Amino acid sequence: MIVAVVIMLVAVGSVVFHVMSPWWSTPLASNWGFIDTTIDITFWITGTVFVAVILFMAFCLWRFHHKEGRKAIHDPENPKLEWWLTGLTAVGVVALLTPGLFVWSQYVNVPDEATDVEVVGQQWMWSFRIPGADGVLGKSEVSLIDFDNPFGLDPNDPDGQDDVLIDAFEDLHLPIGKPVRVLLRSLDVLHDFYVPQFRAKMDLVPGMVTFFWFTPTRPGTFEILCAELCGVGHHDMRGLVVVENDDDYGAWLEEQLTFAQVQAAARARTDGDVKLAMDGDEQGLTRLTNLD
Repeated sequence: MIVAVVIMLVAVGSVVFHVMSPWWSTPLASNWGFIDTTIDITFWITGTVFVAVILFMAFCLWRFHHKEGRKAIHDPENPKLEWWLTGLTAVGVVALLTPGLFVWSQYVNVPDEATDVEVVGQQWMWSFRIPGADGVLGKSEVSLIDFDNPFGLDPNDPDGQDDVLIDAFEDLHLPIGKPVRVLLRSLDVLHDFYVPQFRAKMDLVPGMVTFFWFTPTRPGTFEILCAELCGVGHHDMRGLVVVENDDDYGAWLEEQLTFAQVQAAARARTDGDVKLAMDGDEQGLTRLTNLD
């Protein structure tokens, strides 16, 4: 009987803790209120089943506890009960899966007006790429990645020349109220791009481009987390997304470097190194001449 009472207290305490818990979701900042609704439905279904099972266990402990002279009855087959349990389980599973299927259908069907934003993950940083005036992201290849081309963009692809590159030490800015398709690439291991306020996340899989979409609905600065264990620096793989009005976003965008500008700077640096090397050789030749 003591165990039965303890089990009942566990059921009641779980419900009270859920209702009075201070750990609620962060305020929504995107169009994915459907995600919150789906989670609420899941909590209601699983919570109801949890409480029902716990209370049933307590009832069994009270109803069938040991008494002198009581003999247990062995009844291994009960078709009626088995049909009821099978039917209720099937209804519960359908109720759990159906809302998620509707949300998933919306999650992967990107609006035609959505702007592409590429997110590149690697241990342990985030980098971003935004299309330029043409609205098209250029082609990229892993084999083209080097110090001067960390995104691996094809220098012969005209669509990529005006792509805006945002390195790992800068924040990603997005305009409020504009749908965004997030294209996800990983350069090393599994990562997961997650902004809690957006209620949207997706794995970054090496060798693949995954995606999801969302629409920022309120201004602010939101933290990017990696939700996939990716090594010893996993805890420090963070970034920031800044959602702002069109004017502020446009001003920020004008300050960013394009792929063409980055490549021009790289060529200038290379030419400068060659010139310095040539100057050094001439000075060395002069010194040798003086020694002679």
